[in-house]
Amino acid sequence: LQDVENGYFGNINEQIKHVCEQISQNTKLQNGYNAIGFSQGAQFLRAVAQRCPNPPMLNLVSLGGQHQGVFGIPKCSDSSRLCNYMRRMLYFGAYLWYVQHSLIQAAYWHDPLQEDEYQRKNLFLAEINNENINNIEYKNNLQKLRALVLVKFENDTMVEPVETEWFGFYKPGQAEEVQKLQQSELYLQDWLGLRAMENAGKIYFISLPGDHLQFTTDWFIENIIKKYLI
Repeated sequence: LQDVENGYFGNINEQIKHVCEQISQNTKLQNGYNAIGFSQGAQFLRAVAQRCPNPPMLNLVSLGGQHQGVFGIPKCSDSSRLCNYMRRMLYFGAYLWYVQHSLIQAAYWHDPLQEDEYQRKNLFLAEINNENINNIEYKNNLQKLRALVLVKFENDTMVEPVETEWFGFYKPGQAEEVQKLQQSELYLQDWLGLRAMENAGKIYFISLPGDHLQFTTDWFIENIIKKYLI
C-alpha cells in the first residue's frame, strides 16, 4: 500500500534522493547496475542516472516512460480513489506550489499551451531535461549509459501523447500536432546529449503493438534482457 501511495503522493525529488542513497550504499551495485523503468518510473530512473553517477547505471530500459511529460489525464477505474484524486488535482492547478510538491504526476505535467509557466514552475521534468539551466553534469552522466532503450506502446491509452515515450511531444503553443524527438529543441540543441548518443548508436527505439505496458514475458526476455542486459 505504501508503494502505491508513493506513486501518487510526495515530492519526487526527495524520493529520487532517497533512491540514490540506497543505491550508493548497496555494495553489490558498486561495479554498476542495469535499470528498468516501468511507466513513470522510467523518467525517474533517468533522473537517477543524471543526478547520481556513482555507482554507474550501465543500461536504462524505459517501458512506456514519459520523458517529455504528459498533457492528458489518464483513464481511471471507478474504484481507483487515488487515481481519481490525482485527476482532480491536475485539473485544479498542476503548477501550483502545493500540487507540484505533493502530487507525483504533476512533476511531469507538461502543458504546451503554457510553456513559460511549465518551465518556471515545474519542479522536476523541466529541470532534468535541461530546459532552464544547462547542467553539463546531467548531459555527461546520461551519455555514460551504454544503452538507452525506449519502448513505445503504439496503442497506449494511458499516455498522451504517446510519442513522449520516444522523447517526442506536442509542438510548443498547441496540443494537436506532435513532433518527433529529432525535430525538438531538446535534440537540435542537444541539451541532454541525446543527439550525440543516437549518433553513437546508444539509443534504441522499439515500438510494440498494444496498450500501456502490455507485453509478454517471452517478448521481454527475447527482446530486452537477451539483447541489452546480458
